[in-house]
Amino acid sequence: MHAHFEAHTYAPHSHDAYSFGVTEMGAQAFTCRGEQRTSVAGMVMAFNPDDPHDGHAATEDGFTYRIVHIGPSLVGDLLTELTGSPTLPLFADPVLHDPVLAQALLRFHRVASGGGSTLARDEALAGAVAAMVGRGARSTPTIRAVDGGQHLAALVRSALQDRYLEDLSAATLASLTGTSRFAVYRAFRAAYGMSPSGYQRLLRLRAARNLLADGVAPAEAASLSGFADQAHLTRWFRRCYGITPGTYRSAG
Repeated sequence: MHAHFEAHTYAPHSHDAYSFGVTEMGAQAFTCRGEQRTSVAGMVMAFNPDDPHDGHAATEDGFTYRIVHIGPSLVGDLLTELTGSPTLPLFADPVLHDPVLAQALLRFHRVASGGGSTLARDEALAGAVAAMVGRGARSTPTIRAVDGGQHLAALVRSALQDRYLEDLSAATLASLTGTSRFAVYRAFRAAYGMSPSGYQRLLRLRAARNLLADGVAPAEAASLSGFADQAHLTRWFRRCYGITPGTYRSAG
């Protein structure tokens, strides 16, 4: 959820999931675990499942925030892959001042709500959970080492080259390689300097560029190369090549 509130007051409540929020503007005050807390712009809020809390604006200007709710079973699955231990974390402090953690949560929220690929969403979710546990939990887990990273990365690269048009998930790549989602991501990034989703997007951009060079209209090129729509293609084409697909097609 992404919202701005001024006069709204949350009654005391709790969630059956982990709730991670980032205050983007203003200040939000709330009571949690018997203490009055305030989260200002840039701060992270971390609520354990069943943590009762309320909430209201701390100033008359209100506050803007993003919040995501992640079920304990999903958090447990991800942490089992990351550490080998099926334990669930507990967050001792409901307010954290940690810019790195805030950016990981904001990235996940934006990817999840911005029409990105399944693979990009999976990576952002895993990154957010790993950041929350590694930087905010009471005890920091030990991350398992990745064995055979170069070979693993090569297998993933080959799979992406063969299936870049498919809406692959991190779990699919893990299954194809017989390892975990975290191992796939870490091995691939170490070997090639980008995430698997970034490489998949690059392959799609190359395919779109070839289609445009052959005179295919941008909207059709977007559809044929795996992008959600022309706007999605245009956004990434401009980021990577500095011009729009239409301009590239005309120049060809």
